[in-house]
Amino acid sequence: MKIAVKIAFMAAATIPAAASAQEAGRMLSLDEAVAVTLTENPALKAAAYEERAAQQQRRAAIGLRMPQINVTGAYAYMAKDIGFDFNDLKGPVKEGVAGGLTALVQNGLIPADKIPTLQGLLNPMMDADWFLKVQDQSLGFVGGEVTVPIWMGGKINAANRAARINEKTAVAQSDQTRNALISELVERYFGLALATQVVAVRQQVVDGVRRHLEDARALERNGMIAQTERLYVEFKMAEAERELANAKLQAETIASALSNTLGRESDWRPVTAMFLLAKVEDLAYYQDLAQARNPLLSQVSLKRELAQEGVRAQRADFLPQVAAIGGGSFYNYQVAGLVPRWAVGVGVNIKIFDGLNREYKYSAAKQTVRRVGELQNKAGKDIAVLVEKLYNQMMNYRNQMTSIDASLKFAEEYLRMKNAAFLEGMSSSSDLIDAELNLAGVRTERLQAAYNYDLLLARLLEAAGISDEYPSYARRNDAQAVLFDGSRSGN
Repeated sequence: MKIAVKIAFMAAATIPAAASAQEAGRMLSLDEAVAVTLTENPALKAAAYEERAAQQQRRAAIGLRMPQINVTGAYAYMAKDIGFDFNDLKGPVKEGVAGGLTALVQNGLIPADKIPTLQGLLNPMMDADWFLKVQDQSLGFVGGEVTVPIWMGGKINAANRAARINEKTAVAQSDQTRNALISELVERYFGLALATQVVAVRQQVVDGVRRHLEDARALERNGMIAQTERLYVEFKMAEAERELANAKLQAETIASALSNTLGRESDWRPVTAMFLLAKVEDLAYYQDLAQARNPLLSQVSLKRELAQEGVRAQRADFLPQVAAIGGGSFYNYQVAGLVPRWAVGVGVNIKIFDGLNREYKYSAAKQTVRRVGELQNKAGKDIAVLVEKLYNQMMNYRNQMTSIDASLKFAEEYLRMKNAAFLEGMSSSSDLIDAELNLAGVRTERLQAAYNYDLLLARLLEAAGISDEYPSYARRNDAQAVLFDGSRSGN
């Protein structure tokens, strides 16, 4: 007896759920899961902060063109006053005056008794301190200075271009994180859907084997089968229960992983079924998209541009640097009046020789450009190969579904025949159990193939840089839901 548990498909829509399923957990469609992930996931929040930081760094680089204005203040106490000391001239002056007075007396110009009086008049001057103070030993001031860059050899322009490149790189990294998260979400969302359906398959096996065990016990009591056949069914019953328990544990693990991706804790229940597309665009379409929109290739291209700006920045060291400067004091404390209160001017710096430091750095920057260029070429080829690999693997699982569907029909019919034969005593219990397990295996293989197809589609779109379009792929008219009972449902 087949279990008619169908998961109706809408890429953005949900299937009607039984009341017991609604009680078991929160229903979640794929579109809702994408919206929650892009809002709540910590990795995407961190990428947004990185992007904002790059924006602020770009704005900071603009400030390199602006005048730099500083306010400074200082106070100093020196060991002594600054000035000119003439005390050493007192002796020669005193001797010269005495000689001059003697000459005047000898020439009869002044009487000799006037000399003591004249010398007394000179004593106060000789006793005074002959130190001329220019600056007091205690002084302080408050002032400001302005520096305006006029020409830095192109270094400021290179810094601004580099900041803009870094901002674009942060955006590309954010896009890469976003695309990777959508692929991770698809892996865990449909992984939980797969695990849940595998649990249902294992539960069906347990229910089927239990019925066979009841029939085997009744047939054994009537003497229609041997004890060994009943024991074989009991052995398979224990094995089926163990497989069911393992499937439930697997589903719990994937549910925890899904909550981690969503950034919210809950007992999630996916309601968007796994699907297959009747047709997709050709390989060249995705390869062209990858070369134009893959975030990793964009980052490599931006790294090359950044390396080129590094060359320009190193080249600026060979050129003169010119800046206008000006400054003045607003308040002075015991500062000598000889010191000017303001000054303006232009400064030029030309580096003549620095031990070949500039030459080697310039050469290293050019080598970096060449290295990144080679990496860019390799990355482009690697992405093209990756897109081709993912595309071919995805189409392979799509093609496998035809043969798996045929195997499923045969397994269902084979089980029906073996069950009828067993009840009539025409078949052994081992044949019946093997038919039951074979059907479960084919159903699991079919679900696994659909899961692999959806996961590869997500990774293909990630490589092409269009992961945001995944939900729209699930809503296409040719999207066919892979249902539990082996049928398919179109949109």
